[in-house]
Amino acid sequence: QVQLVESGGGLVQPGGSLRLSCAASRSIFSIDAMGWYRQAFGKERELVATITSGGRTNYVDSVKGRFTISSDNAKNTVYLQMTSVKPEDTAVYYCNAKAGWASSWGQGTQVTVSS
Repeated sequence: QVQLVESGGGLVQPGGSLRLSCAASRSIFSIDAMGWYRQAFGKERELVATITSGGRTNYVDSVKGRFTISSDNAKNTVYLQMTSVKPEDTAVYYCNAKAGWASSWGQGTQVTVSS
């Protein structure tokens, strides 16, 4: 298991930018994949973006071209750069790490897009 701590959430205006960070308690080099999920009020948690240990990325259609997931192995941190945000991006964003059969979650960070 790996402990994950998200940060960087907050209030942002529509069209603005925000960068989320997910710090892992150990090296992420050997983690199969890390990802960002989000859960809006009253909705199910959904996948936003993933990045594999080989650097391959995947995005949900609604954020393609606006969000970018990246990792810094030296800092054991995964980022989600959010640009051109929309009110529908409002949610609690969770970091996830998958290594073999194990799956770990962070506590979440709130992102609110509002004017």
